[in-house]
Amino acid sequence: MRMPDRRRSPKRSGLSTPRIGLLTVGETARILGISPSTLRLWENVGLVTPTRSDGRYRLYGPELLEALKRIKYLRDVKRLNLPGIRQALGKTPVGKPLGGGRPTELGGRLRRLRKKSGLGVVEAARRAKISAGFLSAIELSRANPSVATLQRLAATYGKTVLDFYAMPKLSSRLVQPRDRRAIQTQSGVRMELLSIGAKQLESMLFRVEPGAGSGGAYSHQGEEFIYVVSGMLELWLDEAKCYTLREGDSFWFESTAGHRWFNPSNEESVLFWVNTPPTF
Repeated sequence: MRMPDRRRSPKRSGLSTPRIGLLTVGETARILGISPSTLRLWENVGLVTPTRSDGRYRLYGPELLEALKRIKYLRDVKRLNLPGIRQALGKTPVGKPLGGGRPTELGGRLRRLRKKSGLGVVEAARRAKISAGFLSAIELSRANPSVATLQRLAATYGKTVLDFYAMPKLSSRLVQPRDRRAIQTQSGVRMELLSIGAKQLESMLFRVEPGAGSGGAYSHQGEEFIYVVSGMLELWLDEAKCYTLREGDSFWFESTAGHRWFNPSNEESVLFWVNTPPTF
């Protein structure tokens, strides 16, 4: 007599049953043609909030996928940085007001430098690899530039980032903490000057809030050295190689390589950063 087929029910592995219509980080990244780290960055800065499975895995639904396509369009086609994307999406910028000069002063200085260079808004924006509308918004103090945008505009006008602010240019061998000048961006990056007047190098202390970063890639002449005092930093070179730096790590690279960076952790990152020749 044939015994009944008593097959055991599969044991639960603790993993949640896949939800219909939801995509994983890897699947979403492949559809959009971006890296998983870019998805994490957009989440960290508050542009999107994916669903979490019971196992805390990120999952992306159809509506969120459309929002991500919009973000990618604003970045790749409109050439907006993260603050510009936030503004376009109607999201409140994260971070503190600009230091070293009020935003209205920064916009006015940028407008004067552009005109002094003999460039119209369209041509200046093209050279800086941003949209003309975004540059106009910056000059009118309706948008806030990222570190990458400031660097590109400095190169476009043949200046340094410090030229955009009311920063001291007198040489000083000794800089005490109480005399340290700083630039604070609304994207959550604070840059404190550790040397003033040096001809061949520029040393700064970067304080990068969680999820904050350069807001895009930029390049220039020279070399750079980074020492991680605390926290973490994710650094991309030419969009081909990614380095994750942790407390105590040191790193150098040629500034001619396109570089972008951000803090992937939940804590502030403090970095000792040296540029040679001075670029800020």
